Amino acid sequence: MSDDAYTDAALALTVAAENGSSLCLSFLNALPVTHAAISTLGAPFGSETICASDSQAARLDELQIDFGAGPCWVALQTRTPVVDADLNAPKESGWPVLRDAIRDTGIRSLYAFPLVIGELNVGAVDLYATTPAALNPTLIARASALADLAATHVARQVIRRLPPVDRDDTDPAAYSRREIHQATGMIIAQMRVNAADAQALLHAHAFTLGRPVREVAADVVARRIKFTRDDTADRD
Repeated sequence: MSDDAYTDAALALTVAAENGSSLCLSFLNALPVTHAAISTLGAPFGSETICASDSQAARLDELQIDFGAGPCWVALQTRTPVVDADLNAPKESGWPVLRDAIRDTGIRSLYAFPLVIGELNVGAVDLYATTPAALNPTLIARASALADLAATHVARQVIRRLPPVDRDDTDPAAYSRREIHQATGMIIAQMRVNAADAQALLHAHAFTLGRPVREVAADVVARRIKFTRDDTADRD
């Protein structure tokens, strides 16, 4: 795939949530794959398919969730890409039955990339090809970069469906929202993201800690928590 195809895919993924387009399409357009699926896995968001390029991708994603094992789980657990370039080739894996089941559908290669935001585990991107092929380092780097872009969108989408983390906002003086706005601004500067993504990161971190957003925001403003691209929520 060309550099232009990757650049276009990254730009499309950046605005996919706002445009209502599928997060999976960018992976298909930028990489030599035929199917793509994105899912949340395990705590804190639960396990479900967020998007799939087609019914086969959805079914393959469902298989991994049902098995509770597979490349997506390993990718998230290890926080590294998983590449199985030829399902017909003998290979030691922790999911031999699942590997056979995927191969029986006509898939010959599969790749999984973790979705993480700092210490927060979100899920994984699963990519499939009908011909055996290894991904070279450039393609792996591009897929990983696209997964990083997708992670915030996925977290924000799931967070919208969660109940509010704050338990009581009845006293405006005691529960001022000013620190939330201040913290959002600091995250924008630290992570170089837009306001909506900064708020999603703040809410995601509060949710995984089981703390009110307001309290986490206070820690951000006081610089007890700092968001960075390498470690999204560092606690001093």
